[in-house]
Amino acid sequence: MLRYVLLRILSTIPVMVIVALFVFLMLRLAPGDPAAVIAGDYATAEDVARIREQLGLSDPIVVQFFRWVGSLMQGDLGISIFSGKPVSELIAQRIEPTLMLALTTITFAVLVAVPLGTLAAFKAGSWIDRFVMLFSVGGFSIPVFVLGYILIYIFSMTLKILPVQGYRSPFTDGLGPFLLHIALPSVTLSVIFIALISRMTRASVIEVLEEDYIRTARAKGQSEYNILIHHALRNAAVPVVTVIGIGIALLIGGVVVTESVFNIPGLGRLVLDAVLARDYPIIQGLILFFSFIYIVINLLIDLSYTLFDPRIRY
Repeated sequence: MLRYVLLRILSTIPVMVIVALFVFLMLRLAPGDPAAVIAGDYATAEDVARIREQLGLSDPIVVQFFRWVGSLMQGDLGISIFSGKPVSELIAQRIEPTLMLALTTITFAVLVAVPLGTLAAFKAGSWIDRFVMLFSVGGFSIPVFVLGYILIYIFSMTLKILPVQGYRSPFTDGLGPFLLHIALPSVTLSVIFIALISRMTRASVIEVLEEDYIRTARAKGQSEYNILIHHALRNAAVPVVTVIGIGIALLIGGVVVTESVFNIPGLGRLVLDAVLARDYPIIQGLILFFSFIYIVINLLIDLSYTLFDPRIRY
């Protein structure tokens, strides 16, 4: 087990190197000049050249890359071109809203989707099953920003029971204001996760319910509830947990849109602002940060397989 964990941790190094190289080249070779953006519309060619020299953009790409990698090895993600602040400091300032939005979204999605998918599998072919499948199709089909504006119109503008936008910290503003402000963004972002997880839960539980040991448990007189919870659901958990891990990747993209719709000052808004301003250090730092988080979560999910299925050993 320990050997497997160490090998997985070491395997993340080449992955991060490839991600860093891809991000660096993609941003540097994209059309546009950040020096010209900083200089403004009325700057002269000399002004643009001076700014490029200050930022090190006049050096060859190879030199820029190795200089950037050397800074990364020292824990330096760079300095924002426009704000002049360290990228790590900007990430630290914005991480709480994004982290709380992600946690509430995943928690709400799992608490709703797993029972929903299990019930659909138990009632396969019934109207409950068809409703869950219809909801799943709708959850995949509706864009996040469209659903967000619909919920804002219903609950904020019409019923006036939830705030339109903004964020309140549970640590400084209290749990009540936090839940009021995070409710709509979490529900908006969780719909696609509920659709994804419920479909996978349904398929996995149906497959498990057809196994021989389930028929043996029924022959021994065990209740359907005991069979469903203690036998079927646990053995169907491995693919469900895998889908939850895949959902983390969708969450990263959904956070950018959701935070923009609800004006949440998190990492998603920071990504959007950096892309519009072509602030290379922020974009690079955020992509590396998200990649690292995603790799760590996948590692934890792989290790969790042994908790749900004793047959799995590393």
